[in-house]
Amino acid sequence: MSSTLDRPATAAPAVVNTDPARLQARIDLAAAHRLAVMHGFHEGIFNHLTLRVPGTNDRYYQIPFGLHWSEVTASCFMEVGYDGSQKAGSGEIEQSCYCIHAPIHELSAQSAAVFHTHMPFASALSRLEDQTILPIGQTELGTRMKTCYDDHYDGPAFDPVEGRRLAGLLGDHTIMMMANHGALTVGNTVAEAYDRLYYLERVAQVQLYAMWTNRPLRHLPQETVDKTYAEYRQSTVKYGGRSNADWHFAALKRILDKKEPDYRD
Repeated sequence: MSSTLDRPATAAPAVVNTDPARLQARIDLAAAHRLAVMHGFHEGIFNHLTLRVPGTNDRYYQIPFGLHWSEVTASCFMEVGYDGSQKAGSGEIEQSCYCIHAPIHELSAQSAAVFHTHMPFASALSRLEDQTILPIGQTELGTRMKTCYDDHYDGPAFDPVEGRRLAGLLGDHTIMMMANHGALTVGNTVAEAYDRLYYLERVAQVQLYAMWTNRPLRHLPQETVDKTYAEYRQSTVKYGGRSNADWHFAALKRILDKKEPDYRD
């Protein structure tokens, strides 16, 4: 006979609101959780990928505590208020998720999606005395120019004060390296936040691999860094009117549709 702890964290509640934007938001956020497992970004039942509920400015989607990310489906999300109240759905509200994510959703207009993980390469980089992303390659520059650094770790986040501190530190950046902790990305969409998470982990992986050779690193000259930053900021190229992040995330969802189509349930 199975114990209570052997059962799922919650039975997937029916999605009452059939607004197309909200249904798509749930599908995309479920896809991000499954993809994070596929790419090795997850840490079991911990870390948090959240999304502001479309059409609102007082709540966000959060999975019930205890679900493994490989179990996440579109219908499982709770709606959690910025005040910590449970607006819809069922399950336990993980406290550190609320304390980090609710203030960022509330205070940062660009943060419809807030993704925080302890993915291994970015987390390893965050353990170094200098966790800076180095200017040693093209992908590094594209990530580096969007990144800020939290060099102060003071224990687990069990108070929304911590989320407000992080929101202030984030400012106009969309990526944060968190010393002794992990990483955080934000975006106007799930696609943007996941794309940034994906490339941040790749950048950290390549930098660590290069450092592990114990050979001198080839740093790009500052004039090249400045030129590249300017070109990235001025670029308006959108293939088919869609951003690179949208193209990337759509391709990743096609992989999921073949392997794990139940994420849409």
